[in-house]
Amino acid sequence: MFKLLLATFIFTTLLAIAFLNSRFRERTVFLKRLQKIVMSQAAQNKLEEDELSKPFGERVIRPLLVKISRVLDRVIPVKSRVKLQRELQFAGEPWNLQPHEFQAMQYGMIFFLTLGGWFLTLSMGKTVVVQLFMAFSGGLLGVLMGKFYLTARIKQRQTAIQKELPDVLDLLTVSVDAGLGFDAALMRVVEKFSGELSKELRKTLQEMQMGKTREEALKDLGERTGVEDLLTFISSMIQADQLGVSISKVIRTQAEQVRLKKRQRIEEKAMQAPIKMLFPLVFFIFPSIFIVLLGPAVLRITKIFGGGM
Repeated sequence: MFKLLLATFIFTTLLAIAFLNSRFRERTVFLKRLQKIVMSQAAQNKLEEDELSKPFGERVIRPLLVKISRVLDRVIPVKSRVKLQRELQFAGEPWNLQPHEFQAMQYGMIFFLTLGGWFLTLSMGKTVVVQLFMAFSGGLLGVLMGKFYLTARIKQRQTAIQKELPDVLDLLTVSVDAGLGFDAALMRVVEKFSGELSKELRKTLQEMQMGKTREEALKDLGERTGVEDLLTFISSMIQADQLGVSISKVIRTQAEQVRLKKRQRIEEKAMQAPIKMLFPLVFFIFPSIFIVLLGPAVLRITKIFGGGM
């Protein structure tokens, strides 16, 4: 029975892959033929060598994700894609995945974990109820894994940007006071720092060099990060640029406010420390102390009353 189910699963998977390949085969073949006509033989050989030198994930897994995502793109609502795009931007676009590619990977994980839980209980000879429960648990685990990874990545990246912001603003203040313009000061920051915020500032400079206005580039920076302190700084810079206010004063004021907020967050965490320490004290440290202090007394009392009886 298990061999029959395994063969059915393998046949269904291969059939699905063949169906997806047939959907996109004609377009792929046409593009390849057109490319061969345009390119020379040497260029074709160079392209084939470059393609074979790529890792397995780039050559096989990513094209398969793209094909699956094209099918899912017609089913997934636009609102969900926009929300996921925003979350991927906050997370730093891991593996350069687009929203439909990330969803295709997540659905694939749900599918394989569901079947994995079912086949595991089936091979162990469990009842149908247990098989359904394990299959449901595997699918639920696939859903939670994707969301947990994205949430953890967003929190980690935003925390790193928030920690780097005070030092970046201090260097910006010094550079502007020394006579540099705002763009040159940003370039100096990018050269001196390495981190998530430095990468985003480098991207902002590249956008301004490609023709975007400073206001548009800074707004895009805020949309890509979602850090509250950085958004406050960006809105202050845009307002100062529109009203003609001195940029150095604005940057200095924002640097002081960011330092103040950082100090307040540290003080808040310090005040929360005794409450967080209460749980390990009650459940781990106090029982050990009671055993060491009261253990001999309990043994002595037990021995006395036991001897008296």
